[in-house]
Amino acid sequence: MSKLHASETGTLTDRYVVEVVRRIPADQRGDVADELRATIADTVEARGLADPENAEREVLTEMGDPIRLAARYADRPLALIGPRLYPTYVRLLTVLLSTVLPLVTALSAVLDILDGQGAGAVIGGAVGAVLSVGAQMIAWLTVVFALIERSGKRAGAVGSAWTPDDLPDRRVSKERGAAGYAGVAWHALLIALIVWQHTAQPYQTDGGTRLDALNPDLWSGWIWPILAGLVGLVTLDAIRAVRVWTRSLAIWSAGAQAAFTLPLAWILHRQELFNPAFLSDANGGWQTPQSLYTVAVVGVLAVGAGEVVKRFREARD
Repeated sequence: MSKLHASETGTLTDRYVVEVVRRIPADQRGDVADELRATIADTVEARGLADPENAEREVLTEMGDPIRLAARYADRPLALIGPRLYPTYVRLLTVLLSTVLPLVTALSAVLDILDGQGAGAVIGGAVGAVLSVGAQMIAWLTVVFALIERSGKRAGAVGSAWTPDDLPDRRVSKERGAAGYAGVAWHALLIALIVWQHTAQPYQTDGGTRLDALNPDLWSGWIWPILAGLVGLVTLDAIRAVRVWTRSLAIWSAGAQAAFTLPLAWILHRQELFNPAFLSDANGGWQTPQSLYTVAVVGVLAVGAGEVVKRFREARD
């Protein structure tokens, strides 16, 4: 059986094999890796070597998503969501649990420390954050994918056909990777602060009454699309940090940015962002001028539009 030279197929084949074998039992990995490499090599050579790179890409595309292939090798059915969406579900859940969950847990612990909590309370709060936030991530992501699965829609980025371009790319520039992780940290911090100020009510009046800084009425409406947009931005920033940015990801990013930016701008325009009781006590009767809110609205919209433009420019680089 012929050998496949690195100069002929190397990069894509290696990445594909790694994605398959890391999901199967350790005692099978060596044999499966050898079998896959040999199969890919023979199939590429059978198609002629005039353009081995395109031949390799065609062969890998026909072999399909490595998560699905690994499940066949491991005799492990993909039944949680459905074979069409399960690989995407696994990838997105992995990103959330490996990046967003630890960050939110760390931020929760830091905020508890700043709030004067003892070591036991901080540890207990961190454990509670892991369990509650992790469970929420799994539950809501599962619900979303189950609804998509049952909608019957076949088109779109979520369930689109797998191609070799979906293989993890380890050539993301250090600058872009750092920018992606910075975006994860910033947007996750905003989520943590919004939730913390509502649950901890950090502001205390002279009379001892504890207040939200933000308008508590928002939790009956506008806060939810804002939080959904921030969760989307955290997820996409995490993807941006580890893989090549594409136009389809830029479109998803624009949607998440709109979900965050537009409700926030509307709330600022209506002067409903902050808790009136908090403003009254903190300002000492001083009324915030309308012009300040107008500037804030323009600034929020400008920053949001700028971020969307940046993401589409990155997709073309």
